[in-house]
Amino acid sequence: MESLYLLIPLSVLIVILIGWVFWRALHSGQFDDLDRPGYDILMDNDDTSLPAPVRSEHEVFAAAQKPFDLGQDEAKSPR
Repeated sequence: MESLYLLIPLSVLIVILIGWVFWRALHSGQFDDLDRPGYDILMDNDDTSLPAPVRSEHEVFAAAQKPFDLGQDEAKSPR
């Protein structure tokens, strides 16, 4: 019986806290438009550009090890 003196006020406080959280969620606009996000998924996206290909770590390292070439060959260039 003595535990009810603690549990009843505690449960009332928890109900008040849950009610306050729900009230804040209602008035913050969280539940204003529940349908549009679902329709946005179904809309066509005509963006056909492809993302840049992902280079592996090995490809990046191999490209860094190659000497920079401007298209000039030392054997063919006259001096």
